[in-house]
Amino acid sequence: MTSRRRTAAVVLALGITPLVPVGLGAAPAAAHGSMTDPVSRVSACYAEGPESPRSAACKAAVAASGTQAIYDWNAVNIANAAGKHRELIPDGKLCSAGNDKYRGLDLARGDWPAVALASGRHTFRYKGTAPHRGSFALYVTRDGYDPTKPLKWSDLEEKPFVTATDPRMENGDYVFDGTVPGKSGRHLIYSVWQRSDSPEAFYTCSDVVFGEDDVDTSGTPAPTASAPTDQQIEDGAEKSSVEHGGHGDADAATGAKATAAAPADAPGEAGAEAGSATSAPASGRSAAPNEPAAAGSGERLAETGGDATAPYLAAVGAAVLVLGAAVLFVSARRRSLPTGRYDR
Repeated sequence: MTSRRRTAAVVLALGITPLVPVGLGAAPAAAHGSMTDPVSRVSACYAEGPESPRSAACKAAVAASGTQAIYDWNAVNIANAAGKHRELIPDGKLCSAGNDKYRGLDLARGDWPAVALASGRHTFRYKGTAPHRGSFALYVTRDGYDPTKPLKWSDLEEKPFVTATDPRMENGDYVFDGTVPGKSGRHLIYSVWQRSDSPEAFYTCSDVVFGEDDVDTSGTPAPTASAPTDQQIEDGAEKSSVEHGGHGDADAATGAKATAAAPADAPGEAGAEAGSATSAPASGRSAAPNEPAAAGSGERLAETGGDATAPYLAAVGAAVLVLGAAVLFVSARRRSLPTGRYDR
């Protein structure tokens, strides 16, 4: 075997190996969205500007969590929630979904920027920066809610007042209608978006005011919250640690794109999951909520047809390719040498 042929064969066999970690490396986390009507706390703080927020509450949130949490406004999630929201998120940490990265959102104070909300029919909007199939469930706080105390599960009404499965998407927003119950004063809307193509779920807290003007404990009118504009979202995307462009072909495969509304009689998956959870808060977590499901757990990715074993099957396949290339190289080398003689 000539030196040139030997070198080419070695490069062919070994050159495959570096491709394996590249193909199996973890992709950047993909951000998925947040409530924009009524606007969530994290979205409102992002709209104010992560580097120099205007309101005292957003300044405190940045002081507690840092600016990165605000730049990552659309990724307050639990990767392996699978409907177990109350089991995984402890009292006092609902707005952060138990994720320490977003701990500033859990600050108990009565001056969070808020929006006026009227009882009755309302059109809700949820910015979906990476669309997926799934269901939304919205809860409102009970009468007597005190925003200066840590938010507990028991502060929310037992059942969601709005549920929506695979709502239509307009200009990057999920849009669905619902009837807001009669309330007065300051309250909070808690949203749960449970994906149906994976166990991942997303959470938001939106501060709202019913009726009279809202004032803080000093008698000063509380600031008004506003949602970030498309330009603000685009301008801050490069500083985010998560993707804003969706999953490309994967979204096309699942049908997660601008869609028509689900049939009127479609069941409210998120409402059923969240509503069926026990009203008593859990004292701890049954799993690490912000980590992917354990390998081999068998969590089905319903829309894509994959499961948790897919990355490992890919790894095995890549290893087989490398081994096969090596065997072919050795076989070719042996055939090129005279019988009984091996080149050293």
